[in-house]
Amino acid sequence: MLYLCNSLKNNKIMPTIELTLQKFKDEIFDYENEKEWKYKGDVPAIVDFWADWCQPCKMVAPIMENLSNKYEGKLKVYKVDTEKERELAGMFGIRSIPSILFIPVEGTPMMQPGALPENIYDEIITKELFKEGKEEEKQEDKKA
Repeated sequence: MLYLCNSLKNNKIMPTIELTLQKFKDEIFDYENEKEWKYKGDVPAIVDFWADWCQPCKMVAPIMENLSNKYEGKLKVYKVDTEKERELAGMFGIRSIPSILFIPVEGTPMMQPGALPENIYDEIITKELFKEGKEEEKQEDKKA
């Protein structure tokens, strides 16, 4: 039993980050002082819009935790409780939850409504946020 406790202590778990309106303005985008979208972060981010009563949100929650651990240091994973942060949810026109906002370091964010399997989120992260595969596609297009 002692071994199990020690191994749990040594396993580093990177939890998702609760996002409030103020934290959004401080860490992601200060819409009050900026006219055009400019992400403040130095690594891409995901924002999970959820609510406690939402069953699909409860299915997505462990996926977001896994992604947070898998991409630790390369990606930030935030969560917005739409019941507590109505202004922030309204700002993005959230009509259904879960809705996931994918934010690249440069460029325009992309919203994906609905619960998806983890491998689809992985694919979006690598292709849209890390831009893996995009350069190869461009080079192949030039050859054709």
